[in-house]
Amino acid sequence: MLHKTAGIVLKTTNYAESSVVAKIYTEKFGLQSYIINGVKKPNAKIRMNMLQPLSILDMVVYHKQNGGIQRIAEARPSPVLLSIPYHIIKSSVALFLNEMLYKSLKQPNHEPLLFQFLVNAILYLDCTHEKCSNYASVFLVQLSRFLGFSPDISYADSRLYFDLQNGVFVNMIPNHTQYIGSNDLKNWVKILRCSLTDTDLLNLNPGNRKYFLEQIINYYRLHIDGLGEVKSHLVLEEVLS
Repeated sequence: MLHKTAGIVLKTTNYAESSVVAKIYTEKFGLQSYIINGVKKPNAKIRMNMLQPLSILDMVVYHKQNGGIQRIAEARPSPVLLSIPYHIIKSSVALFLNEMLYKSLKQPNHEPLLFQFLVNAILYLDCTHEKCSNYASVFLVQLSRFLGFSPDISYADSRLYFDLQNGVFVNMIPNHTQYIGSNDLKNWVKILRCSLTDTDLLNLNPGNRKYFLEQIINYYRLHIDGLGEVKSHLVLEEVLS
């Protein structure tokens, strides 16, 4: 049966000589795998440049309720991303966010609010003229709200440490090593409270930015089983240094 749905491209894997399997997070069906035949041919209806990380598509798809690999009948960019593919910082941010989304969004759940958050975040990154140096950290904090492990900021102004393992602010050093200490707490609270449109107001030097990004990745690793190794943040850190 044919369905219309929007989707966000997360990963493509080569399949046979001219085809790919694309992992796409869709508005209507959540995370799905689609085989796209002939995508590498010169006259392809769906071309490889439409399947770049975080590309947003309007699609007509065949959907089987029993899961497995699905098929796409039609797809077109909606909209075409104008700056992310060509701006070194934005493309590095997109590469990292793409990896984190691919590792975090594992279930084919229908979550329209999450999908709309992702679309809005991608479009803002594409159109903004700000530097976007802190965008990835704030994005991941906000994404955690949709994934069910958002940091509890109830006592952010009155306690001395943030317990990454339990996601709460505490007064005593936790009995494990997964925490953010008092010296870094002020900037951590700013990140937790920052909006995606104000990330450049965070006054972080390259060392602080690297530290907090690594702590947020660690936070995800603590709260998502099987997140695995994350590599693309090293490219992002190099570009931002």
